[in-house]
Amino acid sequence: MSDDVSEQEGIDPVLEAILRALWEHAREAGGDLSLARLSKRAEAQMSVLRRVLTQLADAGLAVMTLEEGGRGAARLTEEGEALCGALFEGDDRRMPH
Repeated sequence: MSDDVSEQEGIDPVLEAILRALWEHAREAGGDLSLARLSKRAEAQMSVLRRVLTQLADAGLAVMTLEEGGRGAARLTEEGEALCGALFEGDDRRMPH
């Protein structure tokens, strides 16, 4: 997906980066991805990341868990994986690890 496609489809670049990072993690390793690692991969500030993940969770696309110490993790739901597959399948761009 090129930046032009993202703009045409109206996908916020931060949202796209978070979804892409979660989707790539689901395809490679599966399970939860720490919020710290997700923040780094998506190049998103933690406050922005948590806000977007809350919206994704409300939409049924992701699950986010938070511990008392502030640590947390996230993963896509089956519905989220299906959406990301439709958006990113065949796209050769990769998130930095």
